[in-house]
Amino acid sequence: MAILIVGGAGYIGSHTAKLISSAGHRPVVFDNLVHGHRWAVKWGPLVEGDLADPVAIRRVMQEHDVKAVIHFAAYAYVGESMTDPGKYFRNNVVGTVNLLDAMVAAGVRDIVFSSTCATYGTPEKVPIAEDHPQHPVNPYGESKLIVEKMLRWYAQVHGLRYAALRYFNAAGADPDGEIGEDHAPETHLIPLAIAAALGRGKPLSIFGNDYPTPDGTAVRDYIHVRDLADAHLAALSALEKGAAQLWLNLGTGRGNSVREVLAAVERAVGRPVPVVEAPRRAGDPAILVADARRARLELGWTPLYPTIETIVEHAIRWHQRHQSG
Repeated sequence: MAILIVGGAGYIGSHTAKLISSAGHRPVVFDNLVHGHRWAVKWGPLVEGDLADPVAIRRVMQEHDVKAVIHFAAYAYVGESMTDPGKYFRNNVVGTVNLLDAMVAAGVRDIVFSSTCATYGTPEKVPIAEDHPQHPVNPYGESKLIVEKMLRWYAQVHGLRYAALRYFNAAGADPDGEIGEDHAPETHLIPLAIAAALGRGKPLSIFGNDYPTPDGTAVRDYIHVRDLADAHLAALSALEKGAAQLWLNLGTGRGNSVREVLAAVERAVGRPVPVVEAPRRAGDPAILVADARRARLELGWTPLYPTIETIVEHAIRWHQRHQSG
């Protein structure tokens, strides 16, 4: 069946499109290419369009006989959201209203939504389970939480079925090396560390070395992008089989500190990662680690690539093969 992948030219969306295709479905990518890449759309048609245009969304659903939606399209730079919150609410929230209205008009019931652990805000306890209070500390996280609430109401009023997948730190690259991570600007730790080690980027800034963690640096739960794609396919299957509302964490349940990640990059590259010590960033929690047991129970999903060594290995393979992106 035709699956509309909104934001399917982006990092996680393109990996999911590949997996959707390998499962025998037809991924139809709808993307404005602001942050996505034309070269990342390899397994189905690309329809250039924006969620700000409700007519375009309805047209693509009708012309391609769309049966379900996977929604990745969002601005996702936390710092930018703190300086321009309107941009985030217009795109992430209003754009999703247009998408949901188009689904209702077309009779499309199932949607898998790319949410985030940023909806939890500063954690009261770790690992973080799905029943942890959701108190975002930035407009990006707030915009995602608003969409989760919208999904509940559209489900109640219009009969939509949804899965809201709360990612922790997406990382790595396609194990086959066909697609990978290429952001502009790049803000993620692993690609920045790889670029610094290979001499293609400036020294890596370590933001804070005095956290209450074993080595003083922040700890995060890194989840392989292919494992995220697997979870989207599993969630879509669960909705098809009748699941009505799912909200699930996606992570490995283990954390790695910044210094542990850098050590993994150094071992894989065989070169040191040049670093600059910098103050903590406001709003950065010391530890963010998922309790992802519910995803295992509800979806039968288990990460195939849970170790930081494998995640780094696949990321390096991609960056070495694609030196200019």
